[in-house]
Amino acid sequence: MATEKKNMSFAVLPRVINGGIAGIIGVTCVFPLDLVKTRLQNQQIGPNGERMYTSMFDCFRKIYAAEGYFGMYRGSAVNILLITPEKGIKLTANDYFRYHLATPDGKLTLLMQCLAGGLAGAFQIIVTTPMELLKIQLQDAGRVGGHDLKKVTAWSITKQLVKDNGIFGLYKGVRATGARDITFSVIYFPFFAFLNNSGPRKPGPSGEAVFWWSLISGLVSGMSAAFAVTPLDVIKTRLQAIKKADGEKEFDGIFDCINKTLKYEGPKAFFKGGLCRMIVIAPLFGIAQMVYFMGIGERILGIEQKKSV
Repeated sequence: MATEKKNMSFAVLPRVINGGIAGIIGVTCVFPLDLVKTRLQNQQIGPNGERMYTSMFDCFRKIYAAEGYFGMYRGSAVNILLITPEKGIKLTANDYFRYHLATPDGKLTLLMQCLAGGLAGAFQIIVTTPMELLKIQLQDAGRVGGHDLKKVTAWSITKQLVKDNGIFGLYKGVRATGARDITFSVIYFPFFAFLNNSGPRKPGPSGEAVFWWSLISGLVSGMSAAFAVTPLDVIKTRLQAIKKADGEKEFDGIFDCINKTLKYEGPKAFFKGGLCRMIVIAPLFGIAQMVYFMGIGERILGIEQKKSV
């Protein structure tokens, strides 16, 4: 068993490569939907029920009309840049913890699967928090107004945040991000493993699922986990939105955000952008898992792909 664990350490690099490639492809495909999700979640209902966007499709239409095709990809550069370490950490950490929490015969209890997923989610927030913070400011800039959109860049926002609060300025909303990502990973990874292990396998020694089954498993488990944590995502998104539109309320922490949202908008507000988020996460993780399990990193490095726990 000791030899097996030693050999496993050499598989970390290709897994990081797989996670990075998977993340870039996934984000490129679904980013416009993520932008719509962010704007719907940050939008607060006025005292007379007024709102900028009435639905997901209305939001799409208005963004495209006001900002054009490239406006749909506002904030995508920072997301694509940081998604490589983010997805690399998330997917590799889950595999790493699953391997080391497994019994000598390679089996994992449901509790250990949840623990491995939760630890992976906790590790990823090192990258996820600043990535999401910068992305949200760029995505929401067209909604809140008050500035020249061409002058709002990830670098200008980063400089201002660091100037005002030091490096910790980039970690605004880290607790809410952790709550969302740990909970998501606790649900997603065990469910994905169950589905992925139930499908047809590739011929040969790897024992991995065929790529289309990994895609389906990622779609279903991603959609389910995304819906379950939508309230946490709404809270995180609102806390990380630094600039508000005229008349919108400020929030002082997670519980203040929960109380004010319930008081002024009701329980339904916690599921704003929920459908959009499910549509985003399902293909994002479906594509990510399909690419990850195709073993592109192993092929690049000339390493034999081995079956994951």
